[in-house]
Amino acid sequence: MAYHTMEKPKPKQKPKSNKLTDKQMEMLKRHSVHHSVKHMAMMRKLMKQGDSFTVAHKKAKKEVGK
Repeated sequence: MAYHTMEKPKPKQKPKSNKLTDKQMEMLKRHSVHHSVKHMAMMRKLMKQGDSFTVAHKKAKKEVGK
């Protein structure tokens, strides 16, 4: 039996920085006028884990709603 010598490519990992940029903070501040505290908390958590604003927003809408 022949085995492949090439390894499978590793999935891309999100950079895990614990701080949000000034621009992200400003966007969240403007965004918070239209959304609940739970929605905003989840978005902050997801963005700190490396998700983009749009991805975090979609996940937060699906999980906790508006």
